[in-house]
Parts: sequence; structure tokens; C-alpha cells
Amino acid sequence: MTALTKPIVHITIGGVHATNEPTLIRTTLGSCISACLFDPVAGVAGMNHFMLPSVVDGDESLRFGVHAMDHLIGKLMRLGADRARFQAKVFGGGHVLNTRESDDSVPRRNVRFIRQYLADDGIPIVAEDLGGYAARNVEFDTSTFKVKIRKLKGLVIAAELTQKEAPSSEAPPRTGGITLFD
Repeated sequence: MTALTKPIVHITIGGVHATNEPTLIRTTLGSCISACLFDPVAGVAGMNHFMLPSVVDGDESLRFGVHAMDHLIGKLMRLGADRARFQAKVFGGGHVLNTRESDDSVPRRNVRFIRQYLADDGIPIVAEDLGGYAARNVEFDTSTFKVKIRKLKGLVIAAELTQKEAPSSEAPPRTGGITLFD
């Protein structure tokens, strides 16, 4: 099946898609994270897109990393994947808001979360494009387990700043192009 005939699934915040069929799964990320998990032996793969690492006020939606990861893993296993063979490719966590950076910012907490979650579960990260200053378009091919990344130039989302949050005097770098993760 060629790339032109594969179904295309777009996911957004809180989205999870898993399949054992050749599919292109796409999403666009800013500070959010997308984990692409796959079992290369079973030919099962999937992707999620979450906004925050942990639950706020008991909300159990898939917008939160812990639920999005558990849900993706469960769907993959129901399709015949073996958790012991899982591999991960992770993307996102870009600082795209026009606010001051800090160690407790959403992008940095998201990056720390996904790395720790996968380490705790013994799932190796075989490719990543995390952090930085660019939003990303991500396309995961579930038949080859390859990911195409296109960084979006000049996309900074304006946010209202408090008096304590003055913008950085350094302009974030802007990048573009496609990166392919085998």
C-alpha cells in the first residue's frame, strides 16, 4: 500500500488512535506532547496528543498525559501488541507561548513527564524531537514506524503577560524543514 492510499487520521488534544493497519496519523503540536508507540513484531502502532502531564481537579480526560498514555497502551495491547516490545518516538513540548520560560513551564513539565513515564514503564525512546521554540506538524506512518516532522516557522502564540512575566530579551530561534525519524 502506498502513502497515497493509506487512510489519514488527524488527532487533536485528547486524541488517541491505534491500529494494526497501514495508516498515517497526523497532529500539530505546540507545548503539547505526542507519543508514537509501536510493537514492530506485531505490526501494531498508535499515537496520542496530550496537553498537560497530570490530572487537574480529578479530570480524567485524555487531555492529560497519564490517561492518554494508559489509554494508548491499552488500545495497542487489545490489538495484539506485546508491551515488552514497545518502542516510542516522542515529540512536542515546544515553548510557543510568548511568556517567560521556567523549569515549571508547561512545555518543560510535559517533556519531563513523557521521559519519566516511558522510563518507569521500561519503554525505550528510539527517537525524539522535544523542546525548542517551534510548533510541529507530526505524521506517523504506522506501516513503517517512521515519523515526519515539519517545524512551523514564526508561530508564536501571543498570551497576556502579568507584570512579573516580561518577555525574554532573546528572540527564540526559528526553524523549518522536515526531519524524518526512522
